[in-house]
Amino acid sequence: MWTAASICAADTHPAATKPVTRASASDAQIEAAIRAKLAKSKIAADKFTVHVQGGVATFEGRTDVLQHKGVATRMAKSAGAVAVKNNIVASDAAKAKARGNLEEGRRRVQIKRGDARTEARSAAVK
Repeated sequence: MWTAASICAADTHPAATKPVTRASASDAQIEAAIRAKLAKSKIAADKFTVHVQGGVATFEGRTDVLQHKGVATRMAKSAGAVAVKNNIVASDAAKAKARGNLEEGRRRVQIKRGDARTEARSAAVK
């Protein structure tokens, strides 16, 4: 049976006043998880360096594929990083390829559904 004194004692117990928080991974654990994910992925060939401090992952390196920069950021967040500083530099060739893909995508959108593809492409190129 509960008494008023036992209820008050339960309220002031250190475990009762401690907020319940989710256990967070240490920097070393987060860094190990990121390195494991990098090793399994296609972007391992870019040989990015990663360091975690205070839960913030920092990437360094260069890539010839613009999308690898975003993949690295998502990988770090999924591994438990609270934030990501992405200092990966995309090469000029990667930027040019992305620009070309963007222009090609814009041309595809301009093609009308009823038009033959070859006619629409030659009109879009002009």
